[in-house]
Amino acid sequence: MWDERFGTKEYLFGTEPASFLRDNVGLVPPGARTLCIAEGEGRNAVFLAGLGCQVTAFDASAVGLDKARKLAGARGVQLALHHATIEEWDWSQPFDLVVGVFIQFVGPEGRTALFDGIRRALGPGGRLMLHGYTPEQVALGTGGPGRRENMYTQDMLRDSFADLQVLRLASYEKVLREGTGHSGRSALIDFIADAPA
Repeated sequence: MWDERFGTKEYLFGTEPASFLRDNVGLVPPGARTLCIAEGEGRNAVFLAGLGCQVTAFDASAVGLDKARKLAGARGVQLALHHATIEEWDWSQPFDLVVGVFIQFVGPEGRTALFDGIRRALGPGGRLMLHGYTPEQVALGTGGPGRRENMYTQDMLRDSFADLQVLRLASYEKVLREGTGHSGRSALIDFIADAPA
């Protein structure tokens, strides 16, 4: 499915980073060893590499990864890109920063394993930056899988990462202009938190 969605000349979600990352750029640790989950066409990984992060990213779509390589080349940054699904990824590798932006194709049946993997990937003192949709997004219909059960709530994220120190947890609505994939008023949630040192 994602190979087909990414199989156009245009970048589905644009080439600029998610507004979440731009808005919280001050919370990106300088030079962080960074993991970008299900990174698609590379817009967020390229942005973070441009800030000086050492970025590793993975995605299940080879087409998306090819476009990520092209974008990285055009912007003059290096990425370590891997073709892998969430189930195949080796979550035991430690990172200073783990970034998940709109990874809500994972439903409730896979979310516990995904969140457990994310937690394992956070090295001591590592930072998680997670951004997605709340259930209210389904009615807005401007992006995402259209399944309420795939969306995040503040209680869900707080409970799922109970041992992390929360720096930002907010639900809000905002107009997004991130390619054709995320366009229009959207119901969003941000979660930024640190693992114990």
